[in-house]
Amino acid sequence: MSASPRRPSSARASAARRLTALLAVVQFNDEGLIPAVIQDRTTRRVLTLCYLNRDALAKSLEEGRVYVFRRSQGRVMLKGETSGHVQTIKRVSIDCEGQSLLFEIDPRVAGCHAGYFSCYYRRLGSSGSFSVTEKRVFDPARIYRNG
Repeated sequence: MSASPRRPSSARASAARRLTALLAVVQFNDEGLIPAVIQDRTTRRVLTLCYLNRDALAKSLEEGRVYVFRRSQGRVMLKGETSGHVQTIKRVSIDCEGQSLLFEIDPRVAGCHAGYFSCYYRRLGSSGSFSVTEKRVFDPARIYRNG
């Protein structure tokens, strides 16, 4: 994936002010992470829950795209770096105790690596079984060829 263009200095300064304000109230957990709900700005649908460390939060605010800390890989990555389904941040909110974030975003294609618009595409029924509640919007086997 190509590098993003440098943001104007006014945008970088705004991102720095926003990061400073968030860091004053954010309560990272013992692992240095904070959960973030990712919500489609238009449909209001929750797409996923992810975790950010300080670096992922800083990059997200500076670039205006969601970066996450992949616990399974131990690294910061751009959400959608493999698929191209990046998420442009439109609004950031914090909960009353500073323990979680809400990113309202404009998604590109989908938010779920399983091929669905939302990671919450399965509904638990009264019988204890799950049903798929939406159609896939892309084929994950075509995008994630290496597992």
